This record gives sequence, structure tokens and C-alpha cells, in this order.
Amino acid sequence: MKKLFSLLMILGALSIGFNAYAQDDAQDGAAEQVENTIPESPDYSDEMADMPEESLDQIIKQKFIEGDPKFMSPVLICLILGLAISIERIISLNMATTNTNKLLSKVEDALESGGVEAAKEVTKNTRGPVASIFTQGLMRMSEGIEMVEKSVIAYGSVEMGRLERGLVWISLFISLAPMLGFMGTVIGMIGAFDAIEAAGDISPGLVAGGIKVALLTTVGGLIVAIILQLFYNYCVSKIDSIVNSMEDASISLVDLLVKHNLSK
Repeated sequence: MKKLFSLLMILGALSIGFNAYAQDDAQDGAAEQVENTIPESPDYSDEMADMPEESLDQIIKQKFIEGDPKFMSPVLICLILGLAISIERIISLNMATTNTNKLLSKVEDALESGGVEAAKEVTKNTRGPVASIFTQGLMRMSEGIEMVEKSVIAYGSVEMGRLERGLVWISLFISLAPMLGFMGTVIGMIGAFDAIEAAGDISPGLVAGGIKVALLTTVGGLIVAIILQLFYNYCVSKIDSIVNSMEDASISLVDLLVKHNLSK
């Protein structure tokens, strides 16, 4: 009886051990099968390295197309026209800059050597608004110092108006570009809401196109305004510098003429 009980115990232990081994073997096989069935994650590092980088002009062209050319084209026209006027103004203002100290020295030497007529020849052959003001003042020399001062002040205002020519157009494009961008924004949002109304459903893919157009036109208008604002501020500062030189040189010219009359 004891031997039978011992034999049963041994058979039970072997059965339990065999079942445990079978379960472990099945789990290992299932794990290997899962590992074999799961695809390895692809390595995109080489593909990303092989992809060509887009240049800046390609990115700008792509964003221009994505922003809808019928909205982006007016903004681009504002940029082109504003840059053209700004460049023309910058060139003109730099050409109008005169070395006033050198000019005053030449006028003084001419007054001492050849009188008013010689001084007028010097100013006529010199480029810039300061020389033009000097010419107008010297032409009134025969009528007295008071007329010279009035002529210089009056003609200084005329030259200032010439220096500021074209700035109003730059200012217009600075204001117009963001407005056109905002108009594209509003129209894009209207299109997005029309799509929502037609579909009767709000989904990101449904309104993404209209919102993207809206944002790109806004960004385009703001970028154009920022660029033109920089050129505008440069032109204004250059005009202020030239006007200050004109005022200082006009006072120095009157002093020279008074000194010349006294010496005579």
C-alpha cells in the first residue's frame, strides 16, 4: 500500500513537472513567434540624410502657392513696388548728400577772389539741395541780406518737398500689405465655415485648408510691411540729416555774405 502510494506520488510529481515544462516551452515558442511576426522598426535616419534640403526660394515659392496666388499676388505687388520706390529714394538721397564744410570753404574762397559771381559758379557746379539753396541766396545778394534770408528759407522748403517725394507711396504700401493679408485671412475663414456648413460636421481636415490660407496671407502681409518699414525709416532719417545740414549751411552762408559785405 505504501509502495503504491509512493508510486502515485512520484507519477504525480512527474506529471506536474512535465506540465510545467510544457507550459514554459509553449510560452517560449509563442514569444519567439511574436518576435518573428512583429516587423522591425525601419531606420529612417539614412533616408532622412539622403533627402535633399529645400532652399529658401523653394520654401517661399511653396508657401506662396499654398497661400493661394490670388490672395498672395497683391501682397507681392506691394512688396515689388515698395522696394522699387525705396531703392530709388535711397539712391537719390545719397546723391543729394553734400559735404557742406567743403562747399562753404569753396564759396568763401570764391567770394574773396571773384565775388558773388564766382561763388555762384561754384554752387551751380555742385550737386545737391544745399548747393541749390546757396545759388538761390547768391542770386538775391543784390537785393540785400534780408532778401537772401527769405529766399534761402523759401527755397529750403521746396527742396525739402523734393526730398520727401515718394515717401507717401512707401507709407501706402506699408499700410496696404497687411490689409490685403487680413482680407485673405477673412476670406479663408469664410471658406472654412462654408465647408463646415456644407458638410454639417466639424473636422480638422475640413477646415485646415481655409485656415492655412488665412494664416499664410496674414504672414505674407506682415513680412512685406516689416521690410518696407525698415526702408521707410532709413529714408526718413536720411532726409532729417540732409535738412539739418541745409539749415546749418544756410546760416553759415548768411554769415559769409555779411562778412563779405563788411569787408567790401
